[in-house]
Amino acid sequence: MAPSTSSLPSLRFGPFEFDADAGELRKDGQRINLHGQPLQILRVLLERASQVVSRDELRARLWPSDTFVDFDHSLNAAVNKLREALGDSAVTPQFIETIPRRGYRFSALIETTPKPSVSANPQASIVSPSAPLQEAAGIGHRITLALAIVLLMALLVMGIIELRKPAVPPISSIAVLPFANLSGDPSQEYFADGMTDTLITDLAQIQTLRVISRTTAMQYKGTKKTLPEIARELHIEAVVEGSVQRVGDHVRVAAELLYGPNDRPLWAQSYERDLRDTLALEKEVARTIVHQIHGKVKPGELAPRATIQPVDPEAQEDYLKGLYYWARRPIGLQKGIGFFQQALEKDPTYASAYAGLALSYATMGSWENGVLPPRETMPKAKAAAQRALELDDTLSQAHAALAYVNLHYDWDWDAAEKEFRRSLQLNNNDPIAHHWYSHFLTAAGRNPESLAESKVAQELDPLDPGISIHLAWLYYYAGQYDKVILQSKEVLEAAPQSFWPHFDLGLAYEQKGRFQEAINEFRKAREMSPRSTFVIAALGHTHAIAHQHANAARILAELSETSKSFYVPAFDVAVIYAGTGDNNLALQWLERAFEERSTWLVYLKYDPRFESLRSDPSFQDIVRRVGPKH
Repeated sequence: MAPSTSSLPSLRFGPFEFDADAGELRKDGQRINLHGQPLQILRVLLERASQVVSRDELRARLWPSDTFVDFDHSLNAAVNKLREALGDSAVTPQFIETIPRRGYRFSALIETTPKPSVSANPQASIVSPSAPLQEAAGIGHRITLALAIVLLMALLVMGIIELRKPAVPPISSIAVLPFANLSGDPSQEYFADGMTDTLITDLAQIQTLRVISRTTAMQYKGTKKTLPEIARELHIEAVVEGSVQRVGDHVRVAAELLYGPNDRPLWAQSYERDLRDTLALEKEVARTIVHQIHGKVKPGELAPRATIQPVDPEAQEDYLKGLYYWARRPIGLQKGIGFFQQALEKDPTYASAYAGLALSYATMGSWENGVLPPRETMPKAKAAAQRALELDDTLSQAHAALAYVNLHYDWDWDAAEKEFRRSLQLNNNDPIAHHWYSHFLTAAGRNPESLAESKVAQELDPLDPGISIHLAWLYYYAGQYDKVILQSKEVLEAAPQSFWPHFDLGLAYEQKGRFQEAINEFRKAREMSPRSTFVIAALGHTHAIAHQHANAARILAELSETSKSFYVPAFDVAVIYAGTGDNNLALQWLERAFEERSTWLVYLKYDPRFESLRSDPSFQDIVRRVGPKH
């Protein structure tokens, strides 16, 4: 006698019922005309309910390797037909979510309705009275066991229960990939980027977690690389990715936490909120991910944060736009400042917008990205940072901006170091704070400490050439010119679009007496960044020490002409005169740089281009007045 078999359970979701045995989809008891690939896709999604099913997995399940079709088009068409049958929408899905760059997920609640067992033989369960009781019990036990196995297999197939998976190793590093904008409006891209940025900022509060910075994360926008590839490149264990859909005054956010090395989903959740609640939503998503990583947030593991205050939705929208343009510095700085100011006009107590203003103004007056005189921008940066900290003393970026001003404009070295340390205490995952603190340590002649900070910044933001090339800059001030060359070439290979490696190569070649190679590198840097006057000055300095005085004179004349319409730091002119050997003029221009509060002056003590002036009392007096005082 053959053992009895059991039918697979029917699955109910909303008004629908999926009969796996019959291969039918019914709505309120009425059969829906759905067959072929759309029906097979539904079956696969239900089997893996609440999990992401990749497009590659659907290809393998539904399209054999010897099938020659336009897979992407066929899959999109099949999913669209399935959504039509369910009355579902890709923008506001009830059942099937699109997971950008990955695949799809069935997210609705599923109920199971087991079907009664049907015996293949009506007599199969009848035991002869003459059979021993033990035999009857044994047969009954076997039948029950067979039914249990069949039901268990069905539940496993449907994904209702799953076998225990190996534990995920402890997670100590994570990247938030750019959230996808599913609003159907390219102008809302800033909103998705803003969500990515603020989630990175919130996760960065976890002191024991290394969080990859926004600059590096944004390099993967639209990438076709797999998560294991990204995890290997960034040396991380976990990845967060998701999407944002904004419709009117509502926002829908889908987020997923995955174990990077094997693309294993660890957690997924969708949220829908009023636009006014997005700040609280970001905190909720971040906190949930923290719990998934650690089980619970340990006391002291999170830096102190101020209470979340309601923010005017339009003010927050301006703030997110400001962040979008701050990330595109230096060309986006002025536009970003405009949006931060608009946010503050709508909400004068918005501390984060003040912090964004402080960062932007400090950067605009810096030697690296500076386009305005320090006396015009640094006081504004300081005032914005102080106002931000009055409203929320836990904003690490406001402390970092204040520290930058303390160092480069006030020349208050003790206050600068205090603020840098406070910034890193609040957010040890901020690459800008580590990078700027490394600048402080370089200016103070504390090269080993500076190197350590610079390496931390590079680990947090490995794809930002400006941070990676800082190692070469450190070697330059330490007199290790061969290391400058090696590091610059390494960065150049990874970021051929960056002018920084060419600039540092030029500095190193000049100090090694390889003047033509230095000139070639400075010319390349100038072509790539034509408004960086410090690059033009470096080129003029090399021409001068190579005894190409006519070329040096032409560059001096060019900078003089440029200064009529564009800010040219006095320090840049002093660099060229130091190369010509005219020490008197070099010192005169350094005094002008002092009056300008030039941000270059904090590095003057160790700048090898001024070696011929080092013993001059006037030069030493400038160094003394700038500091440090001890």
